[in-house]
Amino acid sequence: MAPVLPTSPESERLGVTMTPWSLGSLRLPHRVVMGSMHTGLEVRDDGGAALAAFYRERVEGGAALIITGGLAVNSEARGGADYAVLGESAADARFARAAQAVHEAGGAISAQLFHAGRYALTDGLVDEGGAPAQAVAPSAVAWRGARGAVPVALDERGILRTISSFADAARTAQRLGFDAVEIMASEGYLINQFCSPITNLRDDEWGGDATRRRRFAVEVVRAVRDAVGPEFPVSIRVSGDDLMPGSSTPSDVDALVLEVVEAGVDAVSVGVGWHESRVPTVQAAVPHGVWVPYAERLAAVVRSSGRPEVAVIASNRLTDLRDAEDVLVRGVVDAVALARPFLADPDIVQKSADRRFDLVTTCIGCNQACIDRSLFGEAVSCLVNPRAARELEFPRVPSQLRRWVAVVGAGPAGLASAVDLARRGNDVVVFEERAGLGGQFDLAASIPGKEDYAGPVRSWRAELDQLGARIETGRRVDASDLVAFDHVVVATGVRPRVLDLPGIDLPHVLSYERALREGVPAGTVALIGSGGIAIDTAAFLVESGQESIRAESFVRENGLPADGVRGSASPHRHDATRPHPTRPGSSVSIVSRSERFGRGIGPTSRWVAVGRLRQAGVHFVSDAQYRRIRPGALEVEADGGVLVSIPAETVIVCAGQESRGDLAVALDAAGIAYTVIGGALDARAVDAVRATSEGLAASRLISP
Repeated sequence: MAPVLPTSPESERLGVTMTPWSLGSLRLPHRVVMGSMHTGLEVRDDGGAALAAFYRERVEGGAALIITGGLAVNSEARGGADYAVLGESAADARFARAAQAVHEAGGAISAQLFHAGRYALTDGLVDEGGAPAQAVAPSAVAWRGARGAVPVALDERGILRTISSFADAARTAQRLGFDAVEIMASEGYLINQFCSPITNLRDDEWGGDATRRRRFAVEVVRAVRDAVGPEFPVSIRVSGDDLMPGSSTPSDVDALVLEVVEAGVDAVSVGVGWHESRVPTVQAAVPHGVWVPYAERLAAVVRSSGRPEVAVIASNRLTDLRDAEDVLVRGVVDAVALARPFLADPDIVQKSADRRFDLVTTCIGCNQACIDRSLFGEAVSCLVNPRAARELEFPRVPSQLRRWVAVVGAGPAGLASAVDLARRGNDVVVFEERAGLGGQFDLAASIPGKEDYAGPVRSWRAELDQLGARIETGRRVDASDLVAFDHVVVATGVRPRVLDLPGIDLPHVLSYERALREGVPAGTVALIGSGGIAIDTAAFLVESGQESIRAESFVRENGLPADGVRGSASPHRHDATRPHPTRPGSSVSIVSRSERFGRGIGPTSRWVAVGRLRQAGVHFVSDAQYRRIRPGALEVEADGGVLVSIPAETVIVCAGQESRGDLAVALDAAGIAYTVIGGALDARAVDAVRATSEGLAASRLISP
C-alpha cells in the first residue's frame, strides 16, 4: 500500500512554510514559490502592462518569488507564436516592466530560460532570416503532437550556439532586473531531450551513453553560471522521472543532479513527466502530493553531494498550503512550487498565512482555461478566477455607483458575479432554490477526482458572508420578489434534457442529476449520452470516492515505485461529497450515437477520464441509435440495422441540458432590469469557463 501524506499539528498555522530560506544569495521570507506558467501575456504588445499587473497582484497577495513562464533563449527556442524571446528589444521592455512591478510590490522574480526543442510548434513561425522555422533537437525524432514535422538534429556548431544562447539570455535577464534565473531542463523540453535515450540517438560527444547525454545540460549550467557570475542565483528544473518507457533511469537522474549541483546551481526544482507521457501528472484525477517523493529522493542526492546547501523545491499537485506544510515539516525539501493555485487565487499565501483557509479559492485541476488554452496559443485565464491574466481589464477597484443587486441562482456563474459585485462595494442578495450552493459544481464534487470542486463554492460562500452579502437558500423567487432591486442577475442554470424516447418515463430511468444526488441502485447501468456528463457519471458509478484508495490504484496502475510514493489522504481535503458504493466497470455501458466519447472535456483531461473508465472495464457502445427503454434493458439499433439489447437495470440519461431561463421572461414583462448568464443564457454545452467569465462581465456591466 502507498503511504499517505502525514498530518502535522503545525499545519493550521504553517509553522515551517512561513519561515525564511535561501536560493543562493537571494533570501526569501517564506517557502512557497509561484511556479512557472505560460500565460501569453509575455508577447502582448502593451509594453508589459498586463504581465506586470498579473505578477504585481500575486506579490501583493503574498507571493515572495515568482518564476516566469518560459522565456525563449533564441528564436528557434520558442514553443510557439505566443512565446517571447529574451534579447529582443520589445520583449525585453516588457520583462523589465514586469520585474520592476514585482520589486515595487516587494517580491522577487526569476526568469525561466526555455528551449522547446522538438516540442516547438512552428506553424506560421519564421526564423531570424525570414525562412519558415524548424524545430531543432538532439536527434531527428518527431513526437505525435508535431503533426508529422521532424525536428532538425543540431550539429556541433548548433549545439555550441544554443549553449551560448542560454548564457546570453541569462546575462540579459540579469541586466533587465531579474533576481535569478531558472534553467528549464524538465518536462521533455530541449535539455531533457538531450538527457534521454528516447530522443538523443547520437553517438558523439553529446550522446551515446548516459554521461555524454548529460553533457549538454551540464555545459548549459556552466555557461549560465559564467555569464551571471558567482553570486547571482541560478536554479534548474529537472524531471524527477520522465514517465516515459525507455527514458532516463532514476540513477541517470541522480547523476544529472549531482553534476549540475557541482556545475554551480543554487537550487533544484523537481518536475515530473513529459507532455507525451501516458501517465497523467497535473490533471484533477492525479492524487495530491503523489510526486513529492521524487523531490525528496533528489534532496537526498543533493545532501550527499559536495554542496549540500543547494535548495530542493518540490512541485506538482500541491494546491493547499496546509498540505505544503505537511511536506515541509519533514525537513527534506526546502520549498514548494505551486503554479495554477496562484491563477485560482492570487492571495493564496496571505490568506493561508492568516489561517483563512476558508477564503482560499482552490485550484480544481480542470486545466480548461489555463493549460488547455496555452497549448493552442489562446489567452490563458482561470475557470474559478476569471480575472486571472485579465487584471487590467477587470481591475480590483470599488464600483463607481453602488447598486442593490439580486443574483438568482448560486451556481458558478451566479457566485462569480455575486462575489465580484460584493468585493467592489455593492449590496448583494443571492437567492438559491436548493438548500446548498454550487449548482453544477455541487454535482461535480460528487465525482471521484473532482472533490476539489467543492472548494471554490466554500470560499465564495465564506467571502460573501465576510463582505456582508445576504444569501437565501431554499427559496424560489419570481419577478414580484425582485421589483425593488436595481438589477437582477439571472443565473438559474440548466436542467437535464428529457428525451423523446419510448420508455423514458419508466421508474428505473434517472436523470444524471438525480443519479448523482440520490445514488443509483445496484445492478447493470446504461448511460445515454457520451459527453463529459456521461463520463463523469460513469466515474461516479465505478470509482472510489476515497482519494487514498484512488492514490493506491494510481501508483499501482502506472507502475510507480510504491516505496515512498505517497498518495494524498490529507485531513485538509474532502472525499466525495456523496459517498456511494462502487460497482464493476463491466456492469456499466456508455451508449453513444457518435464515435467520440468525452465531448466537452478539455484535451489534457479527456484522455485521462476516458482511459480510466476503459481500464475499469466500462463498455463503450458507439454509433448506436436509441430505440426504446424497457425493464432491464436499453434497446439500440447498431450498424446494419441490427437491434441490440444492452443490459440496464437502471438507465441514466446524460443527453444534454435545457436552460432554466423562465425568470427572464417574467422580468422582461415586469420591466425589471436584468442580465442572463451561464447555462440560463445558453445550455447547448455546460461550459463553466464561459459561465464564470459571463458572471464577471455582468458584474462590471451592471456596476462599472
